[in-house]
Amino acid sequence: MSTFLVAYGTGEGQTAKIADRVANTLRERGHDPTTIDVTSPPGDLDISAFDAVVLGSSIHMGAHSDAVQDFVRTHLADLTARPTAFFQVSLSSVSDDEERQAEAARYVEEFLDATDWHPDRIARFGGALRYSKYGFLKRLMMKQIAKEATGDVDASRDYEYTDWDEVDAFTDDVAAFVEGRTGTRPDVDEPSEA
Repeated sequence: MSTFLVAYGTGEGQTAKIADRVANTLRERGHDPTTIDVTSPPGDLDISAFDAVVLGSSIHMGAHSDAVQDFVRTHLADLTARPTAFFQVSLSSVSDDEERQAEAARYVEEFLDATDWHPDRIARFGGALRYSKYGFLKRLMMKQIAKEATGDVDASRDYEYTDWDEVDAFTDDVAAFVEGRTGTRPDVDEPSEA
């Protein structure tokens, strides 16, 4: 069993929902995950107490939150010393359009360049449109963004674009990587002594 810190920064909650799914999948594999929101981390947070870290961040207005960037900069030495993974959540990742996909990839590259972090695994997931949570001005702005990204401009409902099978596959890949690095394989029965 490995201990995982699953940290995230979210806007309307989709990144938190994905982080919870990652933690649940790790738990099902026999690991011990702890989930935190980087905007209000516990004061006694000690990353060196974890075997691995998974960090998720949403994109808003073309950028990752300051809290997520600050978290990486503050804990860079500890992140570098253990297996890590990063997932990004954005509308750009939803589109089949090559330009939108390149935009999503550019967000990741800019974030990693700005923080000087080099996670072992990276994923980009589609997020959600939470029209029901937006104020008037944000709803107008998000409709304009959605018009180009997804075409979903009916503000009378919310939309979720996360491919949960992709999230599970990413988590399984991260877990397998960490298991290989730490020598722990909780899903494999120990041989019995004869």
